Amino acid sequence: MKSALHKVLHPVAGRPMLLHLLASAAELAPERQVVVVGAGREQVESAVAGMGVAVAVQEQQLGTGHAVAQAHDALAGFAGDVLILYGDVPLVSTATMKAMVDRLNRGDEPRAVVLGFRPADAAAYGRIIADGQGVIQKMVEFKDASEAERTVTLCNSGLMAVRSTDLFVLLDSIGNENAAGEYYLPDIVMLPGGQSAVIETDAIEVAGVNSRIELAGVEAAWQVQRRLAAMRDGATLVAPDTVFFSHDTVLGRDVVVEPNVVFGPGVTVEDDVVIHAFSHIEGATVRTGAEIGPYARLRPGADIGRKAKVGNFVEIKKAVLGEGAKANHLSYIGDASVGANANIGAGTITCNYDGFLKYKTEIGAGAFIGSNSALVAPVKVGDGAIVGAGSVLTKDVEGDALAVARGKQAVIAGWAAKFRATMAAKKAGK
Repeated sequence: MKSALHKVLHPVAGRPMLLHLLASAAELAPERQVVVVGAGREQVESAVAGMGVAVAVQEQQLGTGHAVAQAHDALAGFAGDVLILYGDVPLVSTATMKAMVDRLNRGDEPRAVVLGFRPADAAAYGRIIADGQGVIQKMVEFKDASEAERTVTLCNSGLMAVRSTDLFVLLDSIGNENAAGEYYLPDIVMLPGGQSAVIETDAIEVAGVNSRIELAGVEAAWQVQRRLAAMRDGATLVAPDTVFFSHDTVLGRDVVVEPNVVFGPGVTVEDDVVIHAFSHIEGATVRTGAEIGPYARLRPGADIGRKAKVGNFVEIKKAVLGEGAKANHLSYIGDASVGANANIGAGTITCNYDGFLKYKTEIGAGAFIGSNSALVAPVKVGDGAIVGAGSVLTKDVEGDALAVARGKQAVIAGWAAKFRATMAAKKAGK
């Protein structure tokens, strides 16, 4: 990755890859979760802190089998099924994990279940040779495979399900007599005294990330699936390929999303909302029937009320807009509350920061804020009050009052003509 950030903490849809995987596994209600780490363990430990996840350390990187063996102490006393997953393979679904466990406990009860896939280009993946019932005849790493074995299209993802009572016994039985001198996890499959099975999944679900290029590919695949899910659930995406979701974006029914909209983490959009083109929304709630954009930005803490309107080049941060409130053009509303049906004129700014602290602006229901006004917080504008255009408010305005706070206009007749004549003479050198 060529990064100071641990590989498994690089984000897909705004969430670290490792946390995608742990969240999918958590839906199976596992008794224990163990993360095996090597270099950069402090970053990983910090990322999973408070999640009830144990961390085991692989001091030397001696292969995948050796890595799994480091979880022995964390799984002491555990009697159940073990899923072995990879932190840089983030798109494995809960359904696929469950299918692996189900196959492990079905009928012939194989000693291990391997997750296989058939990529468009098998490249250097390890191969799986299996019979028609999915019983594995042989597994071999690409570098150790014969030419004939390399023609097989069923590949090993590395993901596996094994009973805890078998796992560490099997790991103790494998050696490192191979081209890399490593302890391969797949070698437990071919140990004598039992048989293993393979189930298959789509290649994209087991796509691994070892570079920024592959990270972008996984992000793209995740977005495709999320867009399809949004449309299946009743949202209209006018140009789906241009809309980007976060891992936790929630869309209601009959939401319309126009082109080039980006959802950051923490967004909930209720029913019948229209989000116009080129809007960016993060950490915000948009209530039923509201209209956003185009070119709007909703930052964390924005709460847009029912049938409210946030128009072009308007930025909302940590502010509540009441039902039917409008901020149609070119405004910044931060650390504020705006009452129902209030109107915020173009160019309005809530001056919420003095360089040290943030202060709140309160705008009452039905208030009208004229264009190009600056509201210097802390300040309150009462219900139904009107603020004249171009005002700079530093004091509260009571309800139904008119506030005008601007310099007195002075007009000097003929001054402009005299000025132009004087400047023209200077330019001519007279």
